[in-house]
Amino acid sequence: MKVRRRKQRGQAIVEYVILIAVVAVTAFFVLTMFSDRLRQLISGATTALGGEKSETMDRTSEELTKSLTEDGDVN
Repeated sequence: MKVRRRKQRGQAIVEYVILIAVVAVTAFFVLTMFSDRLRQLISGATTALGGEKSETMDRTSEELTKSLTEDGDVN
């Protein structure tokens, strides 16, 4: 009886780990696919509220990533 409960508890933990991994991969995929659009929306809202237009607004995430320095600054 106790062995069976331990197996069920272990199985539940594995199922939760798999579920968390699937959610994490899905979130990463969605953020990767829409990162440029999200950045444009946030920059547009900032500009509309009186902020300055960022020079990085017109560049894609891939271009920005390639131009990062070791300190994390954008060239």
